[in-house]
Amino acid sequence: MGRIEPNRQVDLAAHAAWEVKARHLIIMDLRGISSIADHFLVCSADSDRHVRAIADHIGECLEKMHIRLHHREGYHGARWILLDYHDLVIHIFDEETRRYYNLERLWADAPQREYQR
Repeated sequence: MGRIEPNRQVDLAAHAAWEVKARHLIIMDLRGISSIADHFLVCSADSDRHVRAIADHIGECLEKMHIRLHHREGYHGARWILLDYHDLVIHIFDEETRRYYNLERLWADAPQREYQR
């Protein structure tokens, strides 16, 4: 299987998050702004169990497409789980933690769009 384009990766991950009722899905395009990744996907969940469920479902869906997880952080605390897929970094927050860190403001220079199914 060939390499999946960054836009397709982020759309697959956003759809997987949407399938398990993630809220406020924002896609940030970091190309030309940062070498960290091509995209950030940021979403919210209602509880720690919901944060984990979103992370698990995204992981399962991307693995089926042979997109390998490079690194995962925050799974045990589940207030903010970070999934690093090299070109795509996914941030899954509970609402309070998302408001506190406000990645949308920190990365305001990046083009941002809301995921719409």
